[in-house]
Amino acid sequence: MDLSGRQRLYVYLCAIFLTALLIGDTIGSKLFTVDIPLGFATLHATLSVGAIWFPITFLLTDVINEFYGSAGARFITFVGFFMAIFAFIVILIARFIPAADFSPVRQDAFNNVLGNANRIFVASLVAYLIGQLVDIAIFQSAKRLTQSRHIWLRSTGSTLISQLVDTVIVTYVAFYGQIPTARLHQAATTSYVVKVMLAIGLTPVIYALHAIIHRRMHIEEHPADAQRVHVEIP
Repeated sequence: MDLSGRQRLYVYLCAIFLTALLIGDTIGSKLFTVDIPLGFATLHATLSVGAIWFPITFLLTDVINEFYGSAGARFITFVGFFMAIFAFIVILIARFIPAADFSPVRQDAFNNVLGNANRIFVASLVAYLIGQLVDIAIFQSAKRLTQSRHIWLRSTGSTLISQLVDTVIVTYVAFYGQIPTARLHQAATTSYVVKVMLAIGLTPVIYALHAIIHRRMHIEEHPADAQRVHVEIP
């Protein structure tokens, strides 16, 4: 199989995207706390360890959108969606298989780590799909309006809006009625603030990747008004 540099890059970007997405979902049940100084105050945030890796998906969505168009970004979004469902089914089947007496991982431990509530899974999946599609649409709209200038504007702007949608859906669908309303609002707010900080912090990375792909790999940007990605794999 003889793939062009453009095709190989798309495969690599998709592979990293899917790995970050699925691993983030799998390890997401472990929570940690962190104090984030904001200058005027300190943000006490409770986050999932999966949140460490999800920003990679935001970053790669924008890179794919930039070089392979909205169709290329939507394609990997839907692949990720169906692979997340497949991973859930695989884990669910594994949980129903009884552990042997000599298994180093006991059945209860296995279930505690991998047995996330179905409501949380559904909320995360819906939030992911809607958030990604919103991100892709806003990115392309901003790219057309700015005539492919100001990468920071379309990248950061699309992420800020899409992650607001994602945060609201996943927080309120997953936990509404299960924890106090005030705590729910606090969790949504702190989670979104962290995502905003990550989106801004990743802006230099977007520029660096753009420079590497465009100048070093000689891969051209996809036109803003393009409708589909063409990846020929014989």
